[in-house]
Amino acid sequence: LRSGAPSHQPRISLVLSERQQAILGFVVERYVADGRPVGSKAIAAKPDITWSPSTVRSELASLEDEGFLTHPHTSAGRVPTDSGYRFYVEELLASQDRLPEVPASELRISRMRREVDDAIRETTGALSRITDLVALVTAPPLATATIRRVEVLRLQPRVVMVVVIASNGGVTKRVFTFDSEVDPGLVEWAGSYLNERLSGLGLGARMAASRLHDPELSPTENGFIAELEGAFTNLEESADDTLYVDGAARLLSEEHSADLPHADHLMRALERRVNVLRALRSALEQRSVFVWIGDENPEPELRSVSVVGANYGLGYRNLGAVGIIGPVRMDYATAIASVRGAAGELSRFFETVYDE
Repeated sequence: LRSGAPSHQPRISLVLSERQQAILGFVVERYVADGRPVGSKAIAAKPDITWSPSTVRSELASLEDEGFLTHPHTSAGRVPTDSGYRFYVEELLASQDRLPEVPASELRISRMRREVDDAIRETTGALSRITDLVALVTAPPLATATIRRVEVLRLQPRVVMVVVIASNGGVTKRVFTFDSEVDPGLVEWAGSYLNERLSGLGLGARMAASRLHDPELSPTENGFIAELEGAFTNLEESADDTLYVDGAARLLSEEHSADLPHADHLMRALERRVNVLRALRSALEQRSVFVWIGDENPEPELRSVSVVGANYGLGYRNLGAVGIIGPVRMDYATAIASVRGAAGELSRFFETVYDE
């Protein structure tokens, strides 16, 4: 197993013969493709198989004894266990040439997408469409975020809203009500002034308040900025870690329903989001693709499904994770290739964002 595997991921003893590996791989791929248990006849009938049916039956029995396959009561064929999927996934991760090509154009972020929020949403939607599963993307941790832009809006004659947009896509809003009508020109000036003073400042920086004061400002300008100062205090605490989700309805489709016996648990987890976000955050230190199959998942609500993810970020640190959630019986090869491609695209995007 690779050294980057999470601690809750079981180690699989790689002791299978080449023949057993080939048979296990065929069973997994055939079962993923049509959802039907795979019998020895189907394997022996393959043109490239030179082993006799009795040899295939013997190897299937051995794989079942070792816990890689199981034998449904209603069929003579075998289906993979979580351990069988795990062995298959480790073989995929170790052999890049076995992964399918994912069209780069499907995942490429539009050059017109300059907002972090738009870029992440675009990636989440594309990943869900490619895999036909639930796609997840976590925004960068707040500790890495800076103030990217400030907007000051006059909602009503006496009501002003301050919007702070962070480099990680987070948005905070504060509404201020004044005793008298606010001059529209003062509002427009305040937006330019605040951007000049605060753009690029870390969300948790304690110097925001001191940056706002300028003895050269008029009493009216100083007074107005002082009123708005509350929009920039405790920004790090007021902004929430963000989890982007797309495609939840895809898992409720007829195609996936038979493979999701506890879909209601998963939907509740996606609605609450906090546990799913915590699970993806737990893998933030990994540098390669990570896969959690069934009971390997760190959160109980996810233990009836599989999660395939990959981290994105800068050369010196990871910023967030890209992932998909689907049935244990999923196309792992496409899933791994897709999340790896999406993570690479977001990494390239954030290199431009953080260089600005």
